[in-house]
Amino acid sequence: MQQVIMQLPESAFSALQKDPSELADEMRLAAAVKWYELGKVSQERAAEIAGLSRAAFIMALGRYCVSPFQYTAEELHEELRDAD
Repeated sequence: MQQVIMQLPESAFSALQKDPSELADEMRLAAAVKWYELGKVSQERAAEIAGLSRAAFIMALGRYCVSPFQYTAEELHEELRDAD
């Protein structure tokens, strides 16, 4: 596994009330959720990036108000039309 080192101001930890380890975990999850939301990574890969099981990642998507489904309205309509 690769390691990324970031420098953050001390105020970030107090503002978010997180210690460095907690903040790193939260940043991994937030990045994975956003990349999934943008369609840059699959749900499986996003869960791996976040360090979570797929089920736990799906639950986290709900906390971030991100749909676990990556369909546009048009794609969903087409899928449902083909289901008949």
